[in-house]
Amino acid sequence: MAVRVIVQLRAAPGRRDELKSVLHTLLADLGPALKESGSLGSTFYEVVDDPDALVEIADWETADARNAVMSDPATAEAMAPVLALLAGPFDATVVQLA
Repeated sequence: MAVRVIVQLRAAPGRRDELKSVLHTLLADLGPALKESGSLGSTFYEVVDDPDALVEIADWETADARNAVMSDPATAEAMAPVLALLAGPFDATVVQLA
């Protein structure tokens, strides 16, 4: 069953634009591989009243497909520049239609 993932990211103070740029570049580079792995796409949103926060809404074919990608060591390596821009760990919530 398809799932939606809500990811909350907090950039280090004043670095949200840099985080957005790195995320868009990363997704552009990994897009075809992610689609082959079960990604159905994602969209980023700026949090209106928090200049350092971003929210990603991502759709996946299954929770298992997402988990496989997120547990792959290559994903951790690719995510390193993103993680370096965060003020702390990101929070991801996986949901499905009730």
